[in-house]
Amino acid sequence: MKVLLTLPPDIHNLEIYRIIGMKAPPLGLAYIAAVLERAGHRVKIIDTPTLEMDLKTWIHEVKSWKPDIVGFSLLTPTAPKGYRAVKFLKEELGDDIPVIAGGPHPTFMYGEALDHGFDVVVMGEGEETTLELVNTIEEYGLDPYKLSDIRGIAYRDEDGKIDITPPRPLITDLDSLPWPARHLLPMDKYTLFGKPIRIAHVMASRGCPYGCMYCSTSYFWGRRVRIRSAKNVADEIEYIVDHYKTNQIVFTDDELTLVKRFVYELIRELKSRGIEISFACGGRVDHVNKEFLKFLYENGCTVLYFGVESGSQETLDRIGKKITLEQAIKAFKWVRELKGFATASFILGFPWETIDDMKRTVDFAIKLDPNYAQFTVLTPYPGTPMFDYAVKHNLIEDWDWEHYTTIRPVMRGFYFTRSDLKRMIKYAYRRFYLRWRFIWREFRAGRLGDLMNILSKEAFSWIKETIIHHLRWR
Repeated sequence: MKVLLTLPPDIHNLEIYRIIGMKAPPLGLAYIAAVLERAGHRVKIIDTPTLEMDLKTWIHEVKSWKPDIVGFSLLTPTAPKGYRAVKFLKEELGDDIPVIAGGPHPTFMYGEALDHGFDVVVMGEGEETTLELVNTIEEYGLDPYKLSDIRGIAYRDEDGKIDITPPRPLITDLDSLPWPARHLLPMDKYTLFGKPIRIAHVMASRGCPYGCMYCSTSYFWGRRVRIRSAKNVADEIEYIVDHYKTNQIVFTDDELTLVKRFVYELIRELKSRGIEISFACGGRVDHVNKEFLKFLYENGCTVLYFGVESGSQETLDRIGKKITLEQAIKAFKWVRELKGFATASFILGFPWETIDDMKRTVDFAIKLDPNYAQFTVLTPYPGTPMFDYAVKHNLIEDWDWEHYTTIRPVMRGFYFTRSDLKRMIKYAYRRFYLRWRFIWREFRAGRLGDLMNILSKEAFSWIKETIIHHLRWR
């Protein structure tokens, strides 16, 4: 079968891509493509945001390749563009071509996806399900009786009713998966903050045991952490270094430091092969100590990303973060002592918060003094307990999925409005980034130019203008 895997066209104009300025490969599609290719299918991937592809160009690309099946990967903010593309695709190619949806949004909003023209929804982890689905369609088409034998999908039966098959067990041996089909991706076009930095992305594990109420990771990938062998990951990195001429690696795991043993083994494996890499990864403040941080920084870690989320212990407990403020204080103290680099993320707008609560989170961010801080608005993504909570309490005021970017407020709280939250995000960035200590530190480190480039994006233009004003006044 000729299988086209794609992201929706026109999504490069969405806030999530336009403002952040980061272009990253769709590893999920690349993994599925690799599994399909291994089984003998022909696959094409269209990474629309990286190629900045509009609907007209996209449909021309689809028609020229003449696929037997088209599969979309959808996040919540990209779903509306996906629905538009499917409608246009069916108008151009007819209703007979099977169109599949996968990814976090349709996994939890499968009925909505089926209502907007998709024939089948792949729910959750997609490799094994998609392969079985493609094989079934190749032999039987979209026969509902045959689809009913496939675990982990949603579709409409002959009577038009939605049928959800039993969930598919998660893949326990991640080493059994082939590496992502990077040869199908525009590897030379991936950038960081709009800069053409040659980087490669690697997934070493899946799953998260914590189940934070605002995050879909635990509910999409599962609560059990599944981790590849250090040898398998090292083999992939060695291949990347040899074939793509880069030693800059970004680990896409939510929390690479969860299993320290794996990290030690991976570094030892790479060292034994004479491979030196620079890497960025996510971590948790309760999973590091000074010795481990020292090991990371001395062995190529250039950026650690910690999700701190709040300056209120009560809020941390309510959302299921399972960390303490003291653990965060210690972690960033060690980072400074080691002269390492770490970013902290914070979320403003938990429903029970007051304006003063949010200001205390900003104060806590300044107290921690990470190299960079990211402030986002709480966004109730489908599939999370926070979404159910927001619906139950009638807090969601904006149901346009394209606005679910963590940049634009879509829900109110019990003690604040969406307008209040929008002002608080500006307040947070102003308070954190317009400190002379911070500006002077960036200037001495030679990063002020890069920071200004980041802040030049639309969402933070007011920060840039204020910084320029202060620099000129001085």
